[in-house]
Amino acid sequence: MSYQRKTWREKLADDKGLPKVFRIAASKRKHWGTGTMVIPSPREVAALMRGVRKGRLTTIDELRKTLAQRHGATMACPITTGIFAWISAHAAEEAKADGEKNITPYWRTLKTKGELNPKYPGGVTGLKRRLTAEGHKVVQKGKRFFVGGYESRLAKLRV
Repeated sequence: MSYQRKTWREKLADDKGLPKVFRIAASKRKHWGTGTMVIPSPREVAALMRGVRKGRLTTIDELRKTLAQRHGATMACPITTGIFAWISAHAAEEAKADGEKNITPYWRTLKTKGELNPKYPGGVTGLKRRLTAEGHKVVQKGKRFFVGGYESRLAKLRV
C-alpha cells in the first residue's frame, strides 16, 4: 500500500471542519488575551488573498482582523492563518504550472510590518520581481526585505 501525498490544491480544499470559533482557554490568556478566537478555513484565507488587486497589498494581520470581524471573534489564529496563506501560495503556483492564468496573487500578502515571506514560492527574489513589476518599492533591512510604504497601499478586504 503506497501513500500518495496530497497536492497543494487538495490541501487548500480540505476545510477540516473549519472555520471554528472558540473561547480562549484560561491557560492561554496570558499569551492570547481574553475573548474568542476563530480558526479560519484554508479556502477563506485564499479567497481574501484573491481579492487583493494589482497595486494593492495586504498583510497576515489584515487578513486576521477581517476574519475575526467576519466570525464575530476577538481574534483570528495567527498560526493557522499564516499556514493557510502559505498553502494558498503553493496551490497558486501548482495551478499556474497546470496552465491556469488567474491564480491567487500571493505575493501581495505580506508578513507583519510589510515583510516579504521568504517561504512563498520563488522566495524573496521571485517576490521582489513581482512586487516591483506592480510598482512597489522593496527595501532591505538587515537580512529581511520589506515593501516600503506598504500601509498606504493596503487593500480593503471584504468582511
